[in-house]
Amino acid sequence: MELVAGLVQESVGARAILLLSWLAMKSQTLPCATRFLGVWITVVSFALLSGSAQKTEIVWSAAEQPIHDQIHGLRALPDDVRATTTKDLALKIGQLPPTENRLRLAVGLAGLSTEGDFGHDTLRAVAAALAETLRERPVPWIQAKDSDVGGASAGTSTAGPTAREPAYPYIELATLVRYEHVEAPAEFKNDDGQYRAAMAQLEADDRKREHPEFSLKDISGKSWTFSELRGKIVLVNFWATWCPPCRKEMPDLQALYERFGSKGFVVLGISDEELAKVEPFIGERKVSFPVLLDPGRKVNDEFVVNGIPRSFLYDRDGKLVAQSIDMRTQKQFLEMLSKAGLE
Repeated sequence: MELVAGLVQESVGARAILLLSWLAMKSQTLPCATRFLGVWITVVSFALLSGSAQKTEIVWSAAEQPIHDQIHGLRALPDDVRATTTKDLALKIGQLPPTENRLRLAVGLAGLSTEGDFGHDTLRAVAAALAETLRERPVPWIQAKDSDVGGASAGTSTAGPTAREPAYPYIELATLVRYEHVEAPAEFKNDDGQYRAAMAQLEADDRKREHPEFSLKDISGKSWTFSELRGKIVLVNFWATWCPPCRKEMPDLQALYERFGSKGFVVLGISDEELAKVEPFIGERKVSFPVLLDPGRKVNDEFVVNGIPRSFLYDRDGKLVAQSIDMRTQKQFLEMLSKAGLE
């Protein structure tokens, strides 16, 4: 992932250990850990251990430990209980002293809060906890050499011989604001630093998704070209067999495909795995919508997919009208479809 690549360039010190811990938490609990995450964590761990920094063990305080444990147990809760628990955890995180551990907890909870529909109040509480933590304990920019980041992008500020990118927590906050429609905290509305850079980065990524052009084969060998689906409503869904939230939302996608297929609705499920893994998985679950294979991740990269599940909805004119950054319920998918004129 781009975040970890930047981390390796930046430091093998305390800031790198902090970012690594966020990724470690996400790899255990979140849908948005890509298949590269485990590899990169290993790389960064090696860099930390082989560099000048000494290995630092995270020690949770008596107040932090229960919150940490509850975050790791969120997926086991029924959705209604999980919603109230998530909001309660956000409030508890906001009451902690502004330590690195508080930031770890705030970021970890933010990533989990988008796995379904836990209510806008819950998301607002989570975003507020993260924003307040960043206000009290700002995180430095990630520094990288221009040659390693390919020059400055739309979401990058430059200074001298190096390019800098917003640290992951600011991207997480910007993601909640842009895609989950949480109001930006007052102290960040006029921010000209990392939060603004994070928003610019997300906006640049969205521009890349506006007019996709790709062709992929499905598990039966049939070729599908996006431009040839003009006139239909197309939902492009990135997923993998190993991803629990992907598996959870798949029956809803199948139900919607069966319900609206006759009205020109097409679901294109895209996996970066091999046919040998995908085909039996799809067969067991009796999925009938097209499942395309992208083992080289060319289309994943075109859509800037750094985590799954991720969905993009295009109307009959090929215009991007809605997207989701995480797992969605059938009700949430229906809300997306209404933006393409499908009721």
